[in-house]
Amino acid sequence: MSDHSLQLRGIIPPMVTPLRNRDELDRDGLERLVNHVIAGGVNGLFILGSTGEAPSLSYRLRKELIDAVCRLADNRVPVLVGITDTAFVESVAVARHAANAGAAAVVLSTPYYFPAGQTELLGYVRNLVPEMPLPLVLYNMPSLTKVWFEIDTLKQLAELDGIIGLKDSSGDLDYFAQAVTLKEIRPDWSVLIGPEAKLPEAMQLGGDGAVAGGANVVPRLFVDCYEAAAMGDAAMLAEVHARIVDFQQVYDIGKYASRYIKATKCCLSLLSICDDFMAEPFHSFRTPERQRVYDMLVQHFPDVLKTHGVHEMSTAHGSGGLT
Repeated sequence: MSDHSLQLRGIIPPMVTPLRNRDELDRDGLERLVNHVIAGGVNGLFILGSTGEAPSLSYRLRKELIDAVCRLADNRVPVLVGITDTAFVESVAVARHAANAGAAAVVLSTPYYFPAGQTELLGYVRNLVPEMPLPLVLYNMPSLTKVWFEIDTLKQLAELDGIIGLKDSSGDLDYFAQAVTLKEIRPDWSVLIGPEAKLPEAMQLGGDGAVAGGANVVPRLFVDCYEAAAMGDAAMLAEVHARIVDFQQVYDIGKYASRYIKATKCCLSLLSICDDFMAEPFHSFRTPERQRVYDMLVQHFPDVLKTHGVHEMSTAHGSGGLT
C-alpha cells in the first residue's frame, strides 16, 4: 500500500512534456529539464497536467514519460502524476502504472466533455479512491473541465483517507480560502495554488505552496518566493514577487489559449533545455512570437540567459538551435 501520510508543500512545477514529434519524447531534453528544476530547489514534480499537454498524448507515451521521470528524479523529490481522463478505467490504469514506476501520488481533475453534477462527481471520486494504489490530490480546474469541486463536495471527500489535498487553479481566492479551512477537518491536507502570481496571497491565506508553470523556466525564483513568504520576509517577498509579475508578461504573447504552454516551452527551447514541439493540434511559436519571448528574457531575466550561455536568439527551434 502507498504512504497516505505524504504532505506536499513548496513549489511543484507542472512540467511540460518535451516532445520531438507527435508521439516521441525529447528524452535528452526531459533529462535536462528534470535536473534543471530539481537544481532550482523545487519540492516535487507534477507530470501529465494541463501544462504537460496530457489530454493530447497517447497512453503509450504517457506511460513512457512516467517511467522516464521517475527514473530521472531518482527519489530526489516526489513525482505526482496526472490521471484525469474521460474514462474511469484509463485513470486507474495510469495510476497503477505510476505506482509501479515509483511515483508518490496521483492528481485528478473532474472528467471533461460532459459536465458532471456534484452528486455524480462525489460518486465518481468515491468509487475511484479504493482503486488507487497511491494517495490522490484533487485538482480544481474549472476553466478547462467546466466543473468545480464545490466546497461542500470537498468537505464530503475529505472523509476519504486516500485523498491528501487540493490543487486549485480557479484563481478565485475566496474559494481558495474556503478550501484551506478544510484543513480543520484534515490537518494533513495540502492546499496548493495554481495561478503562480497569486502565491503570496495564497500563503497568507494558509496555503502550502504553488504548482507554478513558470518554475519550469525559473524554478529558483518561485522557490525564493515561497521561502520568503514562509519566513515572513516582506522585503524579499516583494522583490521576488515583482520578478514573478514580470515573468507573467510571457503569457500575453500569442492569441490562443495554448499560449501559456507555448510560451513556457519556447523559453525552455531558448535556454537550450528541451524541444518546444507541441502536441497536435497545437504548434510552437513562430519566429515573431519567439522573438518577443526572447526580448522579454533579455529585458527581465538576462541573468538566466547568461547562466545558460545564451548570447543571441536563433530562429531554430529545439534544444540545440542556439548560439
